[in-house]
Amino acid sequence: MAASINLIITSSFLCVLLFESGGLCESDVLHIETYAITELDVPGLYIFGDSLVDFGNNNYLDTLARANFPYNGIDFPTGPTGRFCNGKNVADFLAEKVGLPSPPPYLSLVSESKNLSSTNATVTGVSFASGGSGVFNGSEALDPSTISLPEQVDYYSLVYDQLVQQLGLDGTRTHLAKSLFLLVIGSNDLFNYFNIDSKLPAQYTVQQYVDRMVSTLKPLLKQMYGLGARKFVVSGVGVIGCCPAQRKPNNNSECNLEANYGSTTYNDGLKALLNELKLESSDMHYTYFDTYNVMSDLIQRPETYGITEIKEACCGRGNLKADVPCVQWFGADYCPNRKDHLFWDLYHPTESTYNIFASFLYNGSQQVTTPMNVEQLVNI
Repeated sequence: MAASINLIITSSFLCVLLFESGGLCESDVLHIETYAITELDVPGLYIFGDSLVDFGNNNYLDTLARANFPYNGIDFPTGPTGRFCNGKNVADFLAEKVGLPSPPPYLSLVSESKNLSSTNATVTGVSFASGGSGVFNGSEALDPSTISLPEQVDYYSLVYDQLVQQLGLDGTRTHLAKSLFLLVIGSNDLFNYFNIDSKLPAQYTVQQYVDRMVSTLKPLLKQMYGLGARKFVVSGVGVIGCCPAQRKPNNNSECNLEANYGSTTYNDGLKALLNELKLESSDMHYTYFDTYNVMSDLIQRPETYGITEIKEACCGRGNLKADVPCVQWFGADYCPNRKDHLFWDLYHPTESTYNIFASFLYNGSQQVTTPMNVEQLVNI
């Protein structure tokens, strides 16, 4: 379906500091601008990943990794939904930018005796993302009770079959070739490695562990490609060592540099994998979002983005509000102005931070979105 929308960039984003390659020049600055794009044909958005893009799948699971309670959703129109945030997450903002509604969580479509054959909701997209999930599953997962990426891809195969029933094989292929496949994964696998009581460092070096992540990820992306996915939007892992939970044990609340090294090592492997897949399949296209360096710039120059607090969470309790999660019944409280905080809770960004990410993701320069941004990806 064609969408005609007005895109309004409400904030001026200055040069992003890329620590390894120098800063962006003034010509790369995104200025305040209003413009119209017509006939953007994005019929569906299919989301895979962890709590950064979970819309509420964990509401249907027996897991402690849930967010369908206060104070989560305090700024969301319908209150708590299962999003690990005060409001919308980056996937919500991406959906808005391509003219689509936020897709439903997969488990909401099959709960209460419903099944995929009784709904047409899968046509405009589905979210398979699950808070706490990672590339690995089973005993290797941070939280085995959540939906690992291999399981998410299996669920997608069921959605694919349902789409074929609804649209026919040719119609499904056309539909999916124009749709976007958002992937945000890897943080929890790295947290699992860098946990204080983790046994993984005794088994693998950081490079060996990351290589296992990438080698596990490759067949999953190829499986998605085999099931019609052609346009991938893939986010690198952010500066995970600088979240409140990782800062809390350190002197002066400094970042965990080892965890950040894990992030950059994984991101290098992820970029190499995407390039390899592109060489293997010329009709596969992708946007890689450099979350790490965008987030680094937010931390180094927060005033540029209207942020005043980069270390302490908005919602929680104790040191950096990271002693307990954002749970009302645990005595957590929250800041009055969420927009000036980088982090909502001990792990997750605020809605305003997600909005910044989405703006860069959608029409950022090649220094933060490679080899193209989402706007360019859509128009291929």
